[in-house]
Amino acid sequence: MVTPDITRLLADVRQGDEDALNQLYPLVYDELRQIAHAQLRHHRDAELHTTALVHEAYLKLFDQQQAPADLKNRVHFYALSARAMRQVLVDHFRHQQAKKRGGKRKPIALEDGSVPIEMRGEMILALDEALDHLAQFSQRLSQVVEYTFFGGMTQQEIADVLGLTPRTVRNDWYKAKLWLARALNEE
Repeated sequence: MVTPDITRLLADVRQGDEDALNQLYPLVYDELRQIAHAQLRHHRDAELHTTALVHEAYLKLFDQQQAPADLKNRVHFYALSARAMRQVLVDHFRHQQAKKRGGKRKPIALEDGSVPIEMRGEMILALDEALDHLAQFSQRLSQVVEYTFFGGMTQQEIADVLGLTPRTVRNDWYKAKLWLARALNEE
């Protein structure tokens, strides 16, 4: 059996083909699980697990049974999935933090998603806030961090999505890490 092309299915979904949406999910599920698992591997939380993160992100993407208009291909799909997972994680950790009512933030470092377990939720919230501020300075730098940290995308994949060279992405990642380290540690 020939596996349908993800890019073609995405185009069909944008055209309102519900059958294409049903065919798409099994094709992208395993990769979405890998991305979600990478996000959650350092966070032990009975309320949030890999499957729930994948389902919530997918629902955010395909609310109203249609693909977002700017979804061009497989790489763009995973880029938007990264954004959806970021939103789900941030919402979850905001809810958790509201339940326990705070505490002071400790200085943290941004290193390719390696965050101590006890700081994971706090880190996600601080990073989300810092990314919003970074986006005001440079949307592209913010996207590079989002796609790397939340989406687990390679520099080549990010370059393809943003229409850049991998070298530019690498330089942007370096600049963004410096900016975020300063911003996160100032808080």
